[in-house]
Amino acid sequence: MTVKDADGAVTSRVRRTVLPSGLRVVTEHMAGSRSASIGVWVNVGSRDETPSLHGCSHFLEHLLFKGTPERSAMEISVALDAVGGEFNAFTSKEYTVFHARVLDEDLATAVDVLGDMVTASTITEPDVEAERDVILDEIAMHDDDPDDVVHNLFAHQAWGDSPLGRPIAGTEASITAMTRAQIHRFYRRHYRPDNMVVAVAGNVDHTTVVRQAKLAFGRGGFLEGQALPTSPDQSERARKVQAGEARTVRPQEQVNLVLGVKGLTRTDPRRYALGVLNTALGGGTSSRMFQEVRENRGLAYSVYSFATHHADAGVVGVSVGCLPGKYDAVLETVRGELAKVAADGITAEELERGKGQLKGGLVLGLEDSGSRMSRIGKAELVYDELLTIDEVVRRIEAVTLDDVSVLARELFTQPEILAVVGPAK
Repeated sequence: MTVKDADGAVTSRVRRTVLPSGLRVVTEHMAGSRSASIGVWVNVGSRDETPSLHGCSHFLEHLLFKGTPERSAMEISVALDAVGGEFNAFTSKEYTVFHARVLDEDLATAVDVLGDMVTASTITEPDVEAERDVILDEIAMHDDDPDDVVHNLFAHQAWGDSPLGRPIAGTEASITAMTRAQIHRFYRRHYRPDNMVVAVAGNVDHTTVVRQAKLAFGRGGFLEGQALPTSPDQSERARKVQAGEARTVRPQEQVNLVLGVKGLTRTDPRRYALGVLNTALGGGTSSRMFQEVRENRGLAYSVYSFATHHADAGVVGVSVGCLPGKYDAVLETVRGELAKVAADGITAEELERGKGQLKGGLVLGLEDSGSRMSRIGKAELVYDELLTIDEVVRRIEAVTLDDVSVLARELFTQPEILAVVGPAK
């Protein structure tokens, strides 16, 4: 991973060490900070699951909090609660992250607890059965949220019954059928040192963090041996999406819809132009969708646009919730605005406003150690380089009206994907 400033020169503010086992440790020192954040980034997510293991990554995320030979679930919680720390985890389609934020003086405790959890979880049968019910409750909770349902429906329409098209948490059937043996095999296969990144940001010293990581992750010989050679990524082309319409009938007061098209992969250099375009379309209260759908026509309370990026796939879309009687008008208005931007692009004022919104969100979002940790961890795991904030700002500033116009025309003249959840009428 290279670290560049606005002139392309390498800077050493972010430091990186790769242990012989392949475990990567990256740190960023933040002068004046009194906190430290650590994240253990594991290169496995729901898109790595077979149909019989659907939901296993998320199931495993829950189970790693349940105990190790050294600590019970209660002792894991107490260790960080006792120092006022915050800790949690999340699973995405392409990676799983365990993270904690503590005072700088308590970083060793956070590194030790997360290292213990990630490398030495016992995953007992009683814990699997107890957590199975918790996850089934979580799935039911998401099934009660029409916004979650419509976005899952949209993903399934776009990518079908592939790992990208399935919900991250799994289904009631897949979670009910999954065994402790399956989960444990998945754990041992994917939770390897050469498949992990330890990212730390705050008032930290790189050499000290590396030493702490060696101790915390070295339990039971976890760091012994050399890293396995990795095969090159074979997915050169963006994954195809399936245009079309999907509907789910729900006895609810609103209709929720997502209208979108195939987007960009996460490394596409046009992603900065897409960021500006997305902001102009539906990124705030001054955006086209908000002004036309809500302010001018009063058709909906919630309307926004989004862009989702994966290693080899992406989608761009607009999400709206409205009363059933306004559904036709909403869909016509959204389609009309997308057609306008495809034909004419955006205005110079929208371009500058979009750039300002992106730059402000970037800089303001990186003022705490947790967001800095996320930036360097994700960059190490999924990108080839870590750009400085100045370099990212430069790339945003370099976006032109022509860049946005060409991209809008390419995106919004493609066949559309439509997902709708609401009452039958």
